[in-house]
Amino acid sequence: MRLLANRAGELHQRYGISFRITGIASRRLGWVRDPHGLDVEAILAKSATPAVAEAEKTGLQSPTAKTVYEQARDWVAAANADVLFEATSLNVESGQPAVDYIRAALEYGAHAITANKGPIVHGYRTLRDLAGSKGKRFLFESTVMDGVPIFSLFDQLPVVHLHGFYGILNSTTNVILSHMEQGLTFEESLKKAQELGTAETDATHDIDGWDAAVKTAALITVLMDTPIRLDQIHCVGIRDLTPQAVRTARRDGWAFKLVCRAKRVGDEVHASVAPEKILSTQPMARITGTSSYVYFETDIFPGLAITEQNPGLYATAYGLLADFIRAVGR
Repeated sequence: MRLLANRAGELHQRYGISFRITGIASRRLGWVRDPHGLDVEAILAKSATPAVAEAEKTGLQSPTAKTVYEQARDWVAAANADVLFEATSLNVESGQPAVDYIRAALEYGAHAITANKGPIVHGYRTLRDLAGSKGKRFLFESTVMDGVPIFSLFDQLPVVHLHGFYGILNSTTNVILSHMEQGLTFEESLKKAQELGTAETDATHDIDGWDAAVKTAALITVLMDTPIRLDQIHCVGIRDLTPQAVRTARRDGWAFKLVCRAKRVGDEVHASVAPEKILSTQPMARITGTSSYVYFETDIFPGLAITEQNPGLYATAYGLLADFIRAVGR
């Protein structure tokens, strides 16, 4: 929201976009809405301004009283929303409740923009087709490599066929491996990643490779137009890598990286996520810290690489902002 507010003047001048925030939903705040516009700063500070008090007084029913979908649908309608920004936590198994939030917004007639990978893996085609039937946009640039324009890049490459890709898509494991190379233990390296804000308190999905697998599945599903289940991706994390193995590899001119791979084989796509030793002279071996890297192999461009170098605080927010402009800009 702060990036949106900071760019408000430029959005209006360059793209003819004016906006107001009419709804905020979170575990802490509940389902707050006011179609006339909310005092966002006051809400974030839990200030009792008249607008907030009225929004809270006329708030929706408790989520326990209705299904998640019904609650989201009523909230979007009460907020009279034109655009939904969805940024809930990843559910690897089902993509819920994010899938239902997005479906509710699209069925109401709002554009849906998400930073959550789950809905892409578990509901992409359904949500894409629903958006098309409503004349709305379903956008998700922030789901892979923060706000780097991966999905929108391929929108600008018509009739280019993607044969495969490989890369480093999980910054948490990359931070951990970088610190292990420098002599820290696995536990110390994980703590460093948590202090940086890269790793969550429970970093299981990162360490065991599932965050990277979901991102791999998202790229395959959208860019290779081939739905793939997570259990079809061979997934091995970094949990069993020892500091000694990591440092020995570096001494001998190699770097351990958690590498995502996808390759079209006939009508199928074979995919994997696993630690690999990369020769130190290769570009992927030089990806350290919170940086990410992906190398696409296409029929027109044999090699097309994108590197994101240590993204800042607003990187993911920028992807949401860019999708907002794509959805509603003139």
